This record gives sequence, structure tokens and C-alpha cells, in this order.
Amino acid sequence: MRKSPMSTYTNFTVETDADGIALVTWDMPGKSTNVFTEAVMDELNAIVDAVVADGAVKGAVITSGKSSFSGGADLSMIKSMFSLYQQEKAANPDGAAQKLFDLVGRMTGLFRKIETSGKPWVSAINGTCMGGAFEMSLACHGRIASNAKSVKIALPEVKVGIFPGAGGTQRVSRLADAQSALQMMTTGQSLTAARARAMNLVHQVVEPDQLIPAAKQMIKDGLKPVAPWDEKGFKAPGGGIWTPAAAQLWPAAPAILRRETSGNYPAALAILKCVYEGLQVPFDTGLKIEQRYFTEILQTNEAFSMIRSLFISMQELAKGARRPTGVAKTELKKVGVVGAGFMGASIAYVTAAAGIPVTLIDRDIEAATKGKSVGEGLVKDSIGKGRLTQDEGAALLSRITPSADYADLKDADLVIEAVFEDREVKKAVIEAVEAVLPDGAIFASNTSTLPITGLAKNSKRPADFIGVHFFSPVEKMMLTEVILGKETGDKALAVALDYVAAIKKTPVVVNDTRGFFVNRCVFRYIHEAYDMLIEGVPPVMIENAAKMAGMPVGPLSLNDEVAIDLSQKILKATVADLGEAAVDAKHMALINKMVDEFDRRGRKNGKGFYDYPAKPAKKSLWPELKTFYPQKKAEEVDVEVLKQRFLVTIALEAARTIEEGIVTDPREADVGSILGFGFAPYTGGVLSYIDGMGVKAFVALCDRLSAAYGAHFKPTALLKDMAAQGETFYGRFDPYAKEKEAA
Repeated sequence: MRKSPMSTYTNFTVETDADGIALVTWDMPGKSTNVFTEAVMDELNAIVDAVVADGAVKGAVITSGKSSFSGGADLSMIKSMFSLYQQEKAANPDGAAQKLFDLVGRMTGLFRKIETSGKPWVSAINGTCMGGAFEMSLACHGRIASNAKSVKIALPEVKVGIFPGAGGTQRVSRLADAQSALQMMTTGQSLTAARARAMNLVHQVVEPDQLIPAAKQMIKDGLKPVAPWDEKGFKAPGGGIWTPAAAQLWPAAPAILRRETSGNYPAALAILKCVYEGLQVPFDTGLKIEQRYFTEILQTNEAFSMIRSLFISMQELAKGARRPTGVAKTELKKVGVVGAGFMGASIAYVTAAAGIPVTLIDRDIEAATKGKSVGEGLVKDSIGKGRLTQDEGAALLSRITPSADYADLKDADLVIEAVFEDREVKKAVIEAVEAVLPDGAIFASNTSTLPITGLAKNSKRPADFIGVHFFSPVEKMMLTEVILGKETGDKALAVALDYVAAIKKTPVVVNDTRGFFVNRCVFRYIHEAYDMLIEGVPPVMIENAAKMAGMPVGPLSLNDEVAIDLSQKILKATVADLGEAAVDAKHMALINKMVDEFDRRGRKNGKGFYDYPAKPAKKSLWPELKTFYPQKKAEEVDVEVLKQRFLVTIALEAARTIEEGIVTDPREADVGSILGFGFAPYTGGVLSYIDGMGVKAFVALCDRLSAAYGAHFKPTALLKDMAAQGETFYGRFDPYAKEKEAA
């Protein structure tokens, strides 16, 4: 094998073997994964030119030097695209869209250049291959994927408010049948290598060690350097648009999409348009159609807000944006979890899954061992789904040690308490743990309702005491609230964030308050549904309006999941702590009736706002609910107003947490609201929802709703001030202010 003169690149190495095949290895220095940047595109463009110019090179194989192939576009490049557009719009409104159009066409043009270079290119996919990286692979003449479990192939752009805009909509729909293509792109689903092969998106699936030899062999075997759609007489799978099968698919597709998204996601609809229009024209015209729609979508509020929250902010928070500087990173060697109930057992499982040994403590060894069995069930499920091998599952479980002896925590770096929500029970645990916990170790309470500062009064070391609030089911929910007590120190925060990063969850840091951030917002959502029930809005309209507003589940269904008797306990505790006036008496009467009179506690006892029949029958709203209050006729209820009420009441509560200093970074409010309880993702989160419509318009909407539906809709002093000043949350509470000052 000889090094070719093409090998002087920063992000790629190029080696040409004796057969004249160039191996292009993408391996960005200092990054854990490859991403597309301006520099990467410049270098790839130069490599394509060099491959074409060198007569000794017969073709090229592109692969990754990292364990994954590539995650797609770099967030800084996406960010710069938005800022460039905003600057251009301010300076030259007429030319701004054209500038954006030219900008988004760059990647499309580069990939088309590979495709029409006249020499064969093969993409050798060795790991995760997402977004623009898979669009590049689709532009190669051959695609080979490793059969390793780590291989995930996807075009997930719709999840962040955009769509595959570098040829993805045109190539996938010309390789796979239209229905599968639409399903893949409108959901952003991940494909295994085998599924991608079945969809005709990759040509071969091989053992990992055969990946490069097989890719080179494709070229040796005479791989034609022409894409199928550039051949004369090409027809899309299934015959394209004007066929009997297409006549069944296309009228239904927009209706199905509307059913799934309520029209809230412009990018998903743009995918349908790109495929439908693109399949009727030559390929290059199809690319131009896609480029126009992509330019249009990038100018939407949904795309801007979703990319900011679900792509940029989420990565920044996961990488420790709120971690105190100057505190050394903690490599956790052992974690203790006290309380082996379902929550504690699940926390132990995710800790062990992150490779950290964990001691699971309960009152006796039987209870602790029963807690470990939760992990055993999760491991069995993962093995059954092919996510873990038998050996990996056994290794994970070996890291969970059940115990009834607090002395086993004497060498723990972090102990998480996950016992019953009772101050006295937690006090006893805090004292027992601190009796053995080494100096410098951190104590974390997993509490959903009790303020951390109050619990820390039971601690002899409040600086090392912090809240780490998990959401159920722990193994699936990606958010963790990290709660600072009044005396919590920087080291405790740093360790908590290091732990959350280790278990691969996204943290939001909040100051101490009743219900913290997420539960305060969640209960506003649920309480608005109580108001609607009391007004006589039919329960089914309440649930459907919430889903149409973009919420993943209706508020009554959500209340059943969290338990109606828990709502009762929280209302009673609020009255006990703050007095009768702190709770709506009608809410209390409704919940007391559900729990005390009808014993309807939610899903856990098989009856709540919904009935839960034996499977396979589906749950349905409890018919008797309609008899509680005089019912309005459907035509008397404005669904648009119901949707507004749900989103506004949650966003208002989030604004209150900012005003009270509970949440200090708007990124955390937005990401926390989406990951914590699924707040309408297309808005970008609670504060982006307000910023998106403009604070002035939001205040006016609050005024209208408060006049009609109650004082809880009144805008706060902060919102009124921001409206008068023409401010936004991301302007007034700029999360990058310190960085800008430093620069």
C-alpha cells in the first residue's frame, strides 16, 4: 500500500493501494465523532477533485477512523446558518432567502459531485451514520454496512424541525418504495444494517473485519460509477407516482401525517411534498425542489426553535454547560442507592449500565434482592431485543450488589436516596448514610416534591447535599433535574453533573422550590384539565385538544400515570403548608370524589379518569366522568382556545420559575419541558414558545385568557416589563453572556 500525494488533510487520510483504490478515512482530530463542518466539506471537495485527476486511482472507499461513522452536520455550522440568515435579513431582506438557498445547496452540490465524478465511490459504514453523513453515503455508488450492533442508519432531521435537505428525500425515494421512504424520513427512525439492506438503502452487510475488503472488492468487481437515476429509463420502485399503488398511498399520506402531528411540524409535510413532486421530474430538478423547500423550512420558527433546543442546547447541557469551572472531574468508582423500590432499583440499573458498581440498600436483604430483580427484568428485556448480549447482561447485573448494611457505603463517591416521600423516613436515611459516608462524598436525594434545603437541615454536611430528581421510567426518560439547596456547594453540583453525564442523561440545574421545575409545570397542565372538566368540557375533547396542541399524552391520561391519589396528597400537603387559599376548592372536591368516593387512583389500581380493561383491549375514558358536571355541547367549545389554555398555563408557570430565580438558564427551561413532560416539541420548549410569538403577543393572549378563565392566566410583572421593553427570554437571560464578555 502506498501513501498517495492526496494524504495531506486535517480531517481525512487518503491511502491508495496497489489496485489503485483510494481509502479515504474520515477521522477528525480532537472529536469523539465525525461531523460535517465547512472545513470538512472543503477537504472532501478537494479529495473528490484529486481522485478524479489521478489517473492511477480507479475508485475510492470512504470510511471512518472512529467507532461511529458520523452524526451528520456540526451544531456550530447549523448555528452559523441561522445567524447568517438573520444578519442578511436585517441588511438585505430581499436577498436573504436567496443567500440561504445558496448556502443550503452547498452540501447538495458536493454530494452530487461525488455521484457524477465518473469514478466509483463506496461508503463503508462502520457505526452510527446519521443525517448528512447518510446522505453522502446515498450519493456513493456502493454502500456497505457492518453488521455490528453499533450500526444505526437514520435521517433523523425531522426530530429537530428540519428534513434531509442534501438529497435525502430524492435518493431514498428512488431506492426504497415510497411508503417505506416516507415512514423513515417523517419519523426519523433508526434502521439496523439489515433493515437498511432490506429497504435497498445499502448493498451489502458484512462482518466488521470484512468491511473495507468488501468495499474495495465492489470497485474491483467493476462497480459502475453511475447512480441508478442517471441511467436512461430509470423508474422509481413501485413505478413512481402515476400507478394504482401510488393512487392509494398519496391521498392517504397527508391525512395520516395530520393525524400523527396535528399539522404542527412543517418539515414533516415538506418531506411529503419533496418526494411527491421530486418523483415526477428529473433527478436534478428534484434536488432543486428539495433545496427550495429546505430553504423555506429553515426560515420557520419551528425549525429555529427546535434546532436551538433539541440539538444545540441539549448537547451543550449534556456536555456540562452548567458545570462549575475549576472543579476536577470525578470518575465515580462506586455509587450507593438507598431504597430498592421500583425507582431506586431503576436508578441502580442505569448506574450499572453506565459501568459503575452500585450498592443497593434496603431495610433487609430480601427487599434489596427484590430490587435487583427489577434490573434482571430490564436486562432480560434488552437481551430479548438484541440490545445486550448474554455476557453484557451478566456483567451489568454483577455490578449491582444488594445489601442491608449501611457500612457497605463507606467507600462510595455518591449516595442517592430514593426512599418514600416522607420527611421523617428521609431524615433517618440521611443520618444513617452520613454515619458511614467518607469525607468528600456527595449525598443526593431523589425527591419529586420535598424542598432540598429543608431535607439538608438533617445533614451535618449541607454543602455536600444535593437533589437529583429522576423521572419514571428511569431507563427511558432522558431528563434529570439537579436541585441546589441553599447551602449546596460547587463540588456537589459538579459530581452530580458528572454522574448524570456518565449515565447519559441530560441535566437541568434548578434552585430549590416546591415541585422544582418540571412538576410545577406538569401540575399546571393537569389542573387546567380539572378546570375544563368543572366547566363541562367533554373529557374526550380535553384529551384530544391537548394532543392537537402537541402534547404527547392528554392531561387526564397523564394524571392516571402519576396517580390521582398522589395529586390528592400534593393538594393536601399544599393546604397544610400554605393554607386553604393555596388550592382551588373545586379541584380538591373533584380529586377527593375520585379517590375517596370511587377509589379511582389511576393506572396503578386499574381505574382512574380512564378504565383499564385486560389486554388486548385498550384503555378508554371512564363514562361516569361525564356525569360529574353538566356537559357542554361540542360545538360550544372552541378547540383552539383549549389548545392555547394548555400551552399558555404551562409556559406561564415556566416564566414564574424564571422570575423567582428557580431556573436561571432559558435553555434548561426549554430542554427540561420537552424531555421532562413532552411540552409541544415543535415550539422548542416553554420559553421558546413565548419568544416565538413575541412576549408582547403572549401577554395580550394571557390577558384575554385571564378575563375569560381566571386569574391564574394573568401575566407576571416580568412578562409585562419584557413586553414593554420588546425583550425575549434568550435576550434578557442570555445563556452565552459570560462567553461573550470573555471574548
